[in-house]
Amino acid sequence: MRIGVLASGSGTILEAILKNEVEISLVITDRSCRALEVAQAVGIPGIEIVRNSYGRDFDREGFTEQVVEQLEKHRIELVAMAGYGTVLGSRIHEFFGGRILNTHPSLLPSFPGWHAVEAALEFGVKVTGCTVHLATLDVDAGPILAQESVKIFPGDDRDRLHERIKEVERVLYPATIAAYADFLEIGANGSFDLGARVVRSSDGELKLEKYQDCEEQ
Repeated sequence: MRIGVLASGSGTILEAILKNEVEISLVITDRSCRALEVAQAVGIPGIEIVRNSYGRDFDREGFTEQVVEQLEKHRIELVAMAGYGTVLGSRIHEFFGGRILNTHPSLLPSFPGWHAVEAALEFGVKVTGCTVHLATLDVDAGPILAQESVKIFPGDDRDRLHERIKEVERVLYPATIAAYADFLEIGANGSFDLGARVVRSSDGELKLEKYQDCEEQ
């Protein structure tokens, strides 16, 4: 399946996806950023579709149409958001409905939006985490595909907590992208289940470990 990535920043999520041997066919950014360099370094086509306004005059639907045109031109079948900074309009959801993945630094539906890590700290919750979900026109509201919890420790600040969430994300997101691509290829019958969870090995590394479903007694 041909997978396209939308990115805006340093490319660390893209690097994690590539490290886990998920084959990427295209990377699109909305600004000049390191993610393009990451793509080009391994021979993946990279396209910069620059967002020219952050004000009320921003033509969201026109910008979205440009993105969709490139995704269609490169025959992309599944889209993975990787820290993409622009909320896209309805056209991409009409064209790729049920085939756009996103990762978010909280246990949705708790703490949607751009400041999820700060919100978790402000509310004083003891556990937050990472959610991989299908993107919809309503931001951070689509069906959840996979989640992992991350404990919040006394003295945590935004950066320390966010880094632990990103450690989990770098394992969970690539695995979910690959598994969901397989799910779509076999016809997407039934509900999607990753069938695994993120665990810490004896050497301190995070890894994915398969689990067996248990029937209720």
